[in-house]
Amino acid sequence: MPPTERPIRALFFDAGNTLLRMNYAVIAAELMGHGVRVTPEEVQRAEWRARVRLDDEVLARFRPGASTESRASADHYLRYVLEELGVADAATIDKVAEWRRTYNRPVGVWNTADAHAPDALALVRRAGLRAAVISNSNGSVRSILNSLELTTHLDFVIDSAEVGVEKPDPKIFELALAEARVAHAEAAYIGDLYSIDVRGARAAGMRAVLLDPGGHWGARDCPTAPDLMGAVRLVLGWR
Repeated sequence: MPPTERPIRALFFDAGNTLLRMNYAVIAAELMGHGVRVTPEEVQRAEWRARVRLDDEVLARFRPGASTESRASADHYLRYVLEELGVADAATIDKVAEWRRTYNRPVGVWNTADAHAPDALALVRRAGLRAAVISNSNGSVRSILNSLELTTHLDFVIDSAEVGVEKPDPKIFELALAEARVAHAEAAYIGDLYSIDVRGARAAGMRAVLLDPGGHWGARDCPTAPDLMGAVRLVLGWR
């Protein structure tokens, strides 16, 4: 560890595509109803590619202060997933988008724990670090994490809808630093979007790891990891 860096005392996590994942099975089932035959695993791989497109083609063009939780960003994201699955018919895309907007409100399709989440969080706690979530959400992320029994491993959850500020604004990361009572150089963040998670955390003076399960991000100026457990072990290695 470089002499200018301090030991890590807190590890913060994104929620969606980090501790939580989309319910790929329910998406595949909905697509089946529209004549699109895909497996949950194919939906997952398509989403890995879609998140890079979302980051590069949508979020980078957001004006400062614009919400990443808007209907427009969600619709772009879903369209990219469908395009990566080979779905080009505009009517089908529109029908699936409408289903997504009304499905399982307010949680939507983000109702499944990442397979590594319980063990990864338990490892963080055994290492003696503070653990928390910083999420751009609609006010539902705490209840989702609680229903999946993940909050037992967390010190607190910061939901953008509750605090009135979203990533990549460094203020939301600073709220977590204050709650955890650690300095910015003593914290790290794990997330799935470069422009939102990595740049946001760095703007607050934290280190960050980008999740890249499909190897689609290419060369980035930050550490990457193929899965949540790999990311946690990477951060613990900095200690």
